[in-house]
Amino acid sequence: MMQTDPVRVLNVLGTTNLGGAESRVMELYRALDRDKVQFDFLVHTEKEGQYNREIQRLGGRIYSVPRFRVWNLLSYQKALRRFFRDHNEFAAVQGHMTSTASIYLPIAKRAGIPVTIAHARSAGVAPGVKGLVTKLIRCPLKYRADYCFTCSAEAAEAVYGRKWVEKGAVWTIPNAIDTQRFVFDAAVRGQVRDELGLGGKFVIGHVGRFGSMKNHSYLIDIFAELCKMRDDAALVLIGKGELEEQIRAKVSSIGLSDKVLFLGSRFDVERYYQAFDYFVFPSTYEGLPGSVAEAQASGLCCLVSDKVTREAALTELVTYKSIEETAANWAGEIMRNAKSALERKDMRAAIAAKGFDVRGLAAKMQAFYISGQNPPGVVTRGV
Repeated sequence: MMQTDPVRVLNVLGTTNLGGAESRVMELYRALDRDKVQFDFLVHTEKEGQYNREIQRLGGRIYSVPRFRVWNLLSYQKALRRFFRDHNEFAAVQGHMTSTASIYLPIAKRAGIPVTIAHARSAGVAPGVKGLVTKLIRCPLKYRADYCFTCSAEAAEAVYGRKWVEKGAVWTIPNAIDTQRFVFDAAVRGQVRDELGLGGKFVIGHVGRFGSMKNHSYLIDIFAELCKMRDDAALVLIGKGELEEQIRAKVSSIGLSDKVLFLGSRFDVERYYQAFDYFVFPSTYEGLPGSVAEAQASGLCCLVSDKVTREAALTELVTYKSIEETAANWAGEIMRNAKSALERKDMRAAIAAKGFDVRGLAAKMQAFYISGQNPPGVVTRGV
């Protein structure tokens, strides 16, 4: 019998806002043949997400359940049982929010969903009690999903454990991007720099949520050292998050407010990569950051924390540096490469060769979603 209606895949996320996991899911969604595979979304908030309108325009449906807060475990489970009782039409459920995937994936399976997938997208957890609870809850996750996906070897070990990785039970799925969207465009560069008043400036860029893992405070220290070395330095920060006001206050306290631009979240982030001269990313942990892939697709030199997986180096544009080193050392590294950084290259072919172009991934994921068999990623064996 020929397929008439598209198979529907439910993606479980915290929100549908402009975040790393959300952006990667949306890149894939746009590239799919939606006559064959449609995405729906289950989120843990009733607030309208920034991607909601696009999802609905593409034919997706958005559902919500209450946010998990530990003490509401029973009501959380009850809400999920009710949801999957009423919505068991999905061919697969893909849990990108692994903090509670060991709770919702078994419920989905019992409701009759054929395929359940856990997708590890981070190699760390939040600090303190919250992180400890996350680790505890996701301990049994590897046993409660039909497939264990990851974006990197480090994220695989962090979420599923080394033994599961060595067993060859984890599939690495590239955090693919639309390389065409990010390719360097000199005209766009000039336009954006004019809009932001950055003409003649040496612009450091960063794209990421204002959370502890992104290490914005250290980034500001690096930038402050760079400003001692050259007067024309400027810093552009794209993202939102709970630590934004704290970082704004730090920038103000050291007298750099006139050199740092806070641009918030941006749907057209690709335009701003064009305006940067250097991409700096001093995270304390990551899965495989899509922003580093995007920066490379834009031809940017990238100075990246040694806590970020080496799998993020899709091209020769990435240099790793320890976040244990001084901020002055980071600034010195930027200065040494400042001149060559201005030479932008077309990196689409190099990135596609590593499997990170979303068009190629979409065709393979589409076949997997339809058949429920043979994931397209690489079996992860060891770290």
